[in-house]
Amino acid sequence: MISSCPELMEAIQQIGIVPLLDSGIPGFSADELVDPSCRYIRTDDGWEWPLWHWKGPIVTEGHFAYGKFFGGKAGFVSMDWWPDLCNYRRAKYPEPEPDSIEGTILEILRVNGSMITRDLRSACGFDGPKMRSRFDSYVTRLQMACRVVTEDFVYPTDRHGNRYGWGWALLTTPEHLFGHSSCSPKLGELSAGLRGVSPQASLSRLLSHLRSLLPQAPEKQLLKLLA
Repeated sequence: MISSCPELMEAIQQIGIVPLLDSGIPGFSADELVDPSCRYIRTDDGWEWPLWHWKGPIVTEGHFAYGKFFGGKAGFVSMDWWPDLCNYRRAKYPEPEPDSIEGTILEILRVNGSMITRDLRSACGFDGPKMRSRFDSYVTRLQMACRVVTEDFVYPTDRHGNRYGWGWALLTTPEHLFGHSSCSPKLGELSAGLRGVSPQASLSRLLSHLRSLLPQAPEKQLLKLLA
């Protein structure tokens, strides 16, 4: 069982695609890879969850894509497999129209580089009551399309300088975080042999990789994970 952040980074690099929490496939999540002491625990003072706090260092130090990529649920993708996931998902979810809400979110991020979720929500005019969940659904679709990723996590601090709360996601575009060449198997250095690869070919490569990792998983479940 994994008991440290560096160990989890190494595992993600080896596996390539790792959902954060329950993926629907037994054993296939970061939460199930780590030692029970690293999972969510309630305490007298609140809660302890080492895995939750490792997300930031994994993204910033490990150079992995992180976002809601798997059925609207969060997970990590290594740079070996990110170009193929991008290639497939962006074909499935085309670039949003500039005057759409999703297009506006992307444009604001491209102009500003990165923003925490609440500031981005405000910049897009979603300040009214019950607007948070509606806005989050747009951001989730952009993450599923591999057009928005999490750059880091920002935590408020108390008067003693101690972090508290769940933290705010610092959102950005993958082009800003990784560079344009990392978002296409046509140009990506790690996929140099895939020049002109089709989205379907990228899906086939991803499926083949998951089959080798999870031979016990039904094909339908693997397709659902990548859908």
